[in-house]
Amino acid sequence: MSRQSPYAARPWLQHYDYWVRPHMTYPGRSLSEILDTTAVELPAAPATTFLGAQLTFREIKTQSDNLAGALARFGIVKGDRVGIMLPNCPQYIVASFAVLRLGAIVVNINPTYTAREVLTVANDSGMRVLLTLDLLAPLTLGIRDQTAIERIIVTSLAEYAAERATPPHVDGALSLATLIDEAGQPDLPRLAIASDDVAVLQYTGGTTGTPKGAILTHGNIFANVIQTETWHSPAYVRGQARYLIVIPYFHIYAFTVGMMWGIWVGALQIIIPRYDVDQVLAAIRDCRPTFFPAVPTIFVSLLAHPKVKDYGLDLVATFNSGGAPCPVETIEEFERRIGRTLNEGYGLSETSPVTHSTPHLARRKLGTIGLPLPDTDIKVVDLETGTRELPFGEVGELCIAGPQVMKGYWNQPEETARALRRDDEGRLWLYTGDVARVDEDGFTTIVQRKKDMIIVDGFNVYPSEVEGVLYLHAAVKLAAVIGMPHAYHGEVVKACLVLHDHATVSVDELMAHCRANLAGYKVPAEIEIRGTLPMSAVGKILYRVLREELQATPSAGIS
Repeated sequence: MSRQSPYAARPWLQHYDYWVRPHMTYPGRSLSEILDTTAVELPAAPATTFLGAQLTFREIKTQSDNLAGALARFGIVKGDRVGIMLPNCPQYIVASFAVLRLGAIVVNINPTYTAREVLTVANDSGMRVLLTLDLLAPLTLGIRDQTAIERIIVTSLAEYAAERATPPHVDGALSLATLIDEAGQPDLPRLAIASDDVAVLQYTGGTTGTPKGAILTHGNIFANVIQTETWHSPAYVRGQARYLIVIPYFHIYAFTVGMMWGIWVGALQIIIPRYDVDQVLAAIRDCRPTFFPAVPTIFVSLLAHPKVKDYGLDLVATFNSGGAPCPVETIEEFERRIGRTLNEGYGLSETSPVTHSTPHLARRKLGTIGLPLPDTDIKVVDLETGTRELPFGEVGELCIAGPQVMKGYWNQPEETARALRRDDEGRLWLYTGDVARVDEDGFTTIVQRKKDMIIVDGFNVYPSEVEGVLYLHAAVKLAAVIGMPHAYHGEVVKACLVLHDHATVSVDELMAHCRANLAGYKVPAEIEIRGTLPMSAVGKILYRVLREELQATPSAGIS
C-alpha cells in the first residue's frame, strides 16, 4: 500500500491476540507435505472417525499413495483436473491428497448438483477423471459422453463404516477400493511442485451466476492453513485436537479449515456426512471435539434443540461461524446459553478462504467480522471507480491482498481482470464486490454482500442461474429471483414470474422443473406468479423496487 493510504499503518495489528505473529514466511512446498509430515510424526494416531470406524494417518497416507499410483497409471499428470464429487467421508481426504501428490488439480463438486450443473463444471474444468458415490454413478455416467471425462471411480459410504460393506460394482465405472487394494507398491513420480502451481479449482457463481473456477495454488491454501493455525493456536500438542466436521469438504471452508488444517495439526476429524442435529449433538457428547467450525444455520438449529445443554457444548474449546453472516442475536443467545464464545470469520472462495476472524482473548466487536489475518492487507475503495481509497468509517468496496488470494479464474481472463488489480507498487488486490466499512481499529463490518447474491445455509445462490432454469420452462415469460430473510436458513430463494399470454402452469410443476435442474438449496422456497414485474424505461427488471414491494408485504409462505 502507498504511504498515502489510510490503511498503511495496519492499526489492526495492535489488536491481535498476544500469540499471533503479524508477519510470517510460508511453506513453498506441495500441499501433499501436510499429510506426509503428519503421517511420519503421528503414524498410529487416529486421523478420522466415521460411522464407527477409524483410520490412522498412516492408513490415510497409504491409501492416498495407492490411489495416486492408480491415477498415474491412467496417465494423470501434473496439471490434469480430477473431480471429487462426494459428501464428507474419509475417501474425500484420500482422493484429495492422491490428486495433489501427482501435481494434478482437485475440482471440488457439490454432490447435490444436478446433471446440468455437473456438466457445466466438468466441461469448464476439462476434468479427465471423476470420483463419486455409487448412488451418483447413473447421473455422472449419463453425462460422461458430453465431457472429457475418461474414467469414473465410485465408492460407497458403507465401505468405510464399522461394518465394512462390499465395494459397489457399477457397470462403466471403476471401484475405488479395488484400485487401492490392487496398487501394490506404487511407483510414484518425483515431481517439482511449486507454491505457485494450481492445487484446487473452487467453483463459485460470481455476480453473473455463471460458474467460475477460482484458481487456488498450493501456496494459497498452505498459507491460509498457517495463518489459521497462528490465529487460533497459542499452544497445542500435535495429535490432541479433535475437529467436528459437518460442513462439507467440497466447500473451501471445510477443505482448508477442516481437512487441511486438521491434518496439519494432527487432529482427529470427526466426520459427519450430512447434517443432522441429533447426530451432531451425539458426536459432541461422545467424541468431545475441541474445534467445531460451522455455518450460522447449524448454530441456530442447535439452539432450537430442547436438550442442547445436555450434550457438553460448554466443553468445546472453540466454535467458529463462517460461510455467511451470523446474526448478532444468534451469537449473543449462543454465548448466553452455552457459555462459550462463538467466533465469526469471513472469507471467499477466491481467498482460500479465510481473510478475517474474531480475536479470541483480545478485544472483540460484535457485528463485525473481526480483524484481517496476519499478512492480510485490506482497503475500502469508492464504489464508482474502485480507484480511490476511502478513510476509516466510510462505506465502499472491500479489497483484500495477501498470500491466500487466488491466482485468477479458470479460462476467464476478463473476469480475472475485473477481480484482480495491481496497485502502483505492484501489490495484487482482490476486489471482493462486498460493501464494507473498516473502523479506526481495523474491525471490518460487511454492510452489503455481493450484488443480488443469496446465501442459503452458507451456500451461494446466484439469481441469474435460477432465473436461467426458470426461463427454460415454456410458460415463463419473465423471471426475477431474490433472497428473502429466513430465521433458520439465513435466506431462502423466492421467484417472481410472469407467464406468457394464455400460458398456464401450476406452481407445483414449476417447482418440479427447478428440482430437476438445480441443487436443493437453489430451488425456490416460494414461487409467485404475477401479472407484472417492476420494469425500467428500457425494459430491465427493477430488483430494488421488487424487494421493496416484497418487504412491504412479506410472504406468509416463507417461514
